[in-house]
Amino acid sequence: MQKIKSLMTRQGLKSPPESLSDLGAFESLRVPGKEEFRELREQPSDPQVEQELINSIEQVYFSADPFDIVKYELEKLPPVLNLQELEEYRDKLKQQQAAVSKKVADLILEKQPAYVKELERVTSLQTGLQLAAVICTNGRRQLNIAKEGFTQASLGLLANQRKRQLLIGLLKSLRTIKTLQRTDVRLSEMLEEEDYPGAIQLCLECQKAASTFKHYSCISELNSKLQDTLEQIEEQLDVALSKICKNFDINHYTKVQQAYRLLGKTQTAMDQLHMHFTQAIHNTVFQVVLGYVELCAENTDTKFQKLQYKDLCTHVTPDSYIPCLADLCKALWEVMLSYYRTMAWHGKHDSEETAAASEGSNVMSTEETNFDRSYVKKKLEHGLTRIWQDVQLKVKTYLLGTDLSIFKYDDFIFVLDIVSRLMQVGEEFCGSKSEVLQESIRKQSINYFKNHHRIRLDELRMFLENETWELCPVKSNFSILQLHEFKFLEQSRSPSVSPSKQPLVTTSKPMTLFEQYCSAGNPFEIQANHKDEETEDVLASNGYESDEQEKSAYQEYDSDSDVPEELKQDYVDEQTGDVPVKSVSRETLKSRKKSDYSLNKVNAPILTNTTLNVIRLVGKYMQMMNILKPIAFDVIHFMSQLFDYYLYAVYTFFGRNDSLESTGLGLSSSRLRTTLNRIQESLIDLEVSTDPTATLTAAEERKEKVPSPHLNQLVILTSGDTLYGLAERVVATESLVFLAEQFEFLQPHLDAVMPAAKKPFLQQFFSQTVSTASELRKPIYWIVAGKAIDYEQMLLLMTNVKWDVKEIMSQHNIYVDALLKEFEQFNRKLNEVSKRVRIPLPVSNILWEHCIRLANRTIVEGYANVKKCSNEGRALMQLDFQQFLIKLEKLTDIRPIPDKEFVETYIKAYYLTENDMERWIKDHREYSAKQLTNLVNVCLGSHINKKARQKLLAAIDDIDRPKR
Repeated sequence: MQKIKSLMTRQGLKSPPESLSDLGAFESLRVPGKEEFRELREQPSDPQVEQELINSIEQVYFSADPFDIVKYELEKLPPVLNLQELEEYRDKLKQQQAAVSKKVADLILEKQPAYVKELERVTSLQTGLQLAAVICTNGRRQLNIAKEGFTQASLGLLANQRKRQLLIGLLKSLRTIKTLQRTDVRLSEMLEEEDYPGAIQLCLECQKAASTFKHYSCISELNSKLQDTLEQIEEQLDVALSKICKNFDINHYTKVQQAYRLLGKTQTAMDQLHMHFTQAIHNTVFQVVLGYVELCAENTDTKFQKLQYKDLCTHVTPDSYIPCLADLCKALWEVMLSYYRTMAWHGKHDSEETAAASEGSNVMSTEETNFDRSYVKKKLEHGLTRIWQDVQLKVKTYLLGTDLSIFKYDDFIFVLDIVSRLMQVGEEFCGSKSEVLQESIRKQSINYFKNHHRIRLDELRMFLENETWELCPVKSNFSILQLHEFKFLEQSRSPSVSPSKQPLVTTSKPMTLFEQYCSAGNPFEIQANHKDEETEDVLASNGYESDEQEKSAYQEYDSDSDVPEELKQDYVDEQTGDVPVKSVSRETLKSRKKSDYSLNKVNAPILTNTTLNVIRLVGKYMQMMNILKPIAFDVIHFMSQLFDYYLYAVYTFFGRNDSLESTGLGLSSSRLRTTLNRIQESLIDLEVSTDPTATLTAAEERKEKVPSPHLNQLVILTSGDTLYGLAERVVATESLVFLAEQFEFLQPHLDAVMPAAKKPFLQQFFSQTVSTASELRKPIYWIVAGKAIDYEQMLLLMTNVKWDVKEIMSQHNIYVDALLKEFEQFNRKLNEVSKRVRIPLPVSNILWEHCIRLANRTIVEGYANVKKCSNEGRALMQLDFQQFLIKLEKLTDIRPIPDKEFVETYIKAYYLTENDMERWIKDHREYSAKQLTNLVNVCLGSHINKKARQKLLAAIDDIDRPKR
């Protein structure tokens, strides 16, 4: 197509669109007639041939550059012309021209409708231009008429009106400028009123207004002044922000945050706030310590203000150390509480803003606000740990500034209590363990406690050596929880405590310290009144709850003239342990057990002053353990040593007797012997060495041990009138049992604070040591039973009895009456002792059991000394023993009679044959070789031969050999 256009241009033709800009071209353009078009279209044509002809046209004809075609064709002619070739070339050019003409004709015919339409539009445009020319001519004519119609005065009025409008706008601007000039006064007033958001809003509005009138020269100075004012507001705003750190005020903080939000510096405000909190912690602790140091300083010339905080802490005097620590923690609490309330404020406002943003439609503003909230939240959460670390370091520095070993135990516990409360605050503050404080206080506590415990052990030895084992009168409802040292357990009592004494417990989640003291108060203020507890009321007088009860009891019992003297005693219900205030009926007194010697005393615990002192020590130890749980294992280990030493002392004073084990009765269990050996090896210093060449290790080991205690010389254990110190033995033994019961009562509390890895030690202590306390009763009371009855006299009386009688006797021997008389005397002495000390039923049962067991074994030993015995003599033995049992059962309620079968079996063995005797000897190894030998010699000797006797004696020797 482009080639055709170029060829048309070369022939002097123009396409219709290109000729529209020149109307003259339309006039001079010759449009081919219809006939010419028809002729061109009617000529036979082959489109492919025509296209080949057009393509065969030389490129030069399609060039846009002008050139002479004739000259070009002539120059192409060869030097020698050939007519035929010229004609052929001419025909070719004609064919090419015809093809081009036909192509042009086709294109013209194709564009004919568009050409006609464009021509019509041009004609219409020409008509419109002519109409516009007429309108303009009329407008100019009308304007000339209006110009001639207006006067000069009318135009002057219009000019004045315009000036008036300009002056009104100027007056408004001047008034605004005047207001801006006076803004600094109002800004100062608003800053004094702490209306920071209003001041910033006003300042920003003034700056915006000033930018509107910046074309006035006076405004440039005002702009600078406003900028200075805004910077001054920011400085005061920073000061106001710093006040939040010590005393958080919701209204004040809300204004500050609104002000920073107007400035667009929410993130900057949060960074500044954390810096102020850090500075507040440093300044607070320094000022508190400085105040106490200057107050108690002996040298007033020292400039303590220039000292570093670490050095300043070393100048705190011991007298002011605890008050200073308490005030230090109070001040730090205020800082942490302010931070806690700051977080609570942001949490509340974030939720409110989130709800408000969900109703809005400003997406960009919401995204920016969410970003600021996210930044503030992360900054506050990160700041929790940072602030707590700063607090820990400051308190640790204070604690290390003074050697805590100079304090008394109660003061040291007070210090630990304060620090423990602070660690609780820290854990609630950021949920982090107080590793810094724990490690610092743990080392000092262990060192302090080791020295303290060593002193207490020495004091315990002194108390035990000076103890006369007199009963410490306490009330029947005595509980260790009534002691001052155990008051801290009131909030976590064991389920065994009476429900009426249990604190009210709600199912709701307990309040944290921050929730409890958020609005008012301070968790460290209660420490000041911690020592002012109510006085203890645990002691009773004369073993009765009151003088009236004592008087009433004796009056009632004295009125029963037919009641035996030994029954005229206070009655204690065995099932409940309650003591009635009113009189007791005669039937009740007669129905009580004969072995119960505790009726003359209120059923109060049996303990001594030393026992009470040990219990108090345990309470103090538990206080430290409860306050500082990381050293719980060390404290419990020291507590176990207190019990071990008390148990060992009671055994050493009242239960050690080498002759006991030779009886073969198993009075001391293997567990008890193992426990005593362990205590002796680990705790008791049996050597008093003055050798200077002793190794350091040995010296250190001996330093951890305590010398074995010695019984007070005032305690007499050799008098038969007092049953060989039975009262003292009862007090000592039962006080140990009571102490063991208290340890068992405290076991859940100890188990709760004991580290899991160390709990096997606690379980072993209770199973192998505490539980063996009651086992000491047997060896201790055995000594009394062995001396209370004159068993040797009974043996002498039995040797005088003739057992080879020829007839059956109806009267028992006198040794039975003598033995029963000994038991009656023993019974009276027990009653006498029970007037001094309540003898619990288990104790009286053990005493009677031991005495009866020894009496029966003495009877067997007496029978084993018989030289000759007839069948009638063996019947007499049975008569004597049955008489003894009948009378004995009237004195005691113990059933069955101990070792009854031991005597009866021995007597019946006299009737055995030779073969039965050999089997009987092998089955009854509880008898001694002497007793078995007597059976062989006396009973069977008359009707067996020597060989058979030797065989039986050999069997006895085989049985006895392992026992040697």
